Amino acid sequence: MGRKSKISEEMKKSAERQLKESQKQIDYDTKDFTVELIIDKFARGDFFIPLYQRNFIWKPKNKTLFIESVLLGLPIPFMFFGNCEDGRVEVIDGAQRLQTLVAFRNGELKLKGLEKLDKLNGFSFNDLPEAQQRKFLNRVLRIVVLEENTSDEVRQDLFNRINTTGMKANDSEVRRGSLLGPFTTFIEECTNNTLFQSLCPISVKNVDRHERFEFILRFFAYVNNYKSFVHDVNTFLDGYLKQNLDSFDQHNGKVEFERMLEFVSQYFPHGFAKTATAKSTPRVRFEAISVGTALALRENPNLTVQNVDWLYSDDFKRHTTSDASNNQGKLRGRIEYVRDQLLRG
Repeated sequence: MGRKSKISEEMKKSAERQLKESQKQIDYDTKDFTVELIIDKFARGDFFIPLYQRNFIWKPKNKTLFIESVLLGLPIPFMFFGNCEDGRVEVIDGAQRLQTLVAFRNGELKLKGLEKLDKLNGFSFNDLPEAQQRKFLNRVLRIVVLEENTSDEVRQDLFNRINTTGMKANDSEVRRGSLLGPFTTFIEECTNNTLFQSLCPISVKNVDRHERFEFILRFFAYVNNYKSFVHDVNTFLDGYLKQNLDSFDQHNGKVEFERMLEFVSQYFPHGFAKTATAKSTPRVRFEAISVGTALALRENPNLTVQNVDWLYSDDFKRHTTSDASNNQGKLRGRIEYVRDQLLRG
């Protein structure tokens, strides 16, 4: 028989103190707002969506099903807002629902694909009978509003928990949304680099889900610490972002990032993409080229090369078509392959 774990009285008291202290950090109220009031307050700027929220990514089907639920009077999951010092209220969770309500009210969304209310397919808000318009605007949604004294850390933790347990956001979105600081802001600024955007095509869908942020975080994490990577990408990236949140050398990082881009632009015919017409860039290919190039330039800042014919070799294909990004050997192999090929000239 295994030994039972013993919880001492002191351990219980310590746990109780921690619980009480943490519970004091969360003070909230529950309010009922009509759809009309929510839309009006958002239009006036009283309700706002903070920078750490994701872009609007609901598919048309999600939007129309949500509107159908409101029209039917079905219970809607709580939204989470937070009071701010300036009197405004930030939307912690519920941005997509709020923006869908606004789009429907403003005539920017037509219903389609409905099965329950199939006779409304093709309708916009103004096509509804006036009585139904009023009923829609008078529907009440329940909002949990965190008090003003709730710290940013607690609000971001709430965002993280909702989007993790609810499976709404991918790992990159949760990381970007919950780990705020100068380094996160710096990476976000790097995503706007026009040369990076032209060299690294990414689908509209993945741009909306912050794939550019993911690529650039991977670049800095791997170029500075790839030898410490073991096997779990998300743990590695989370750890690197947390460790450098307030201490990352933005000046040198920007110089190295831009120098790498200029080199790729000069010597790689299609940038990070496979072809001139590619609409997307594989992560492993970007990692190999960007990090390998930066490492080569660290060794030889005046590096020039005659050609990059090895891009079309079986060796490079083998290194960059594997999905084994969680494998330390594979990651190191593709990065150092590019570095070594470039240093050979």
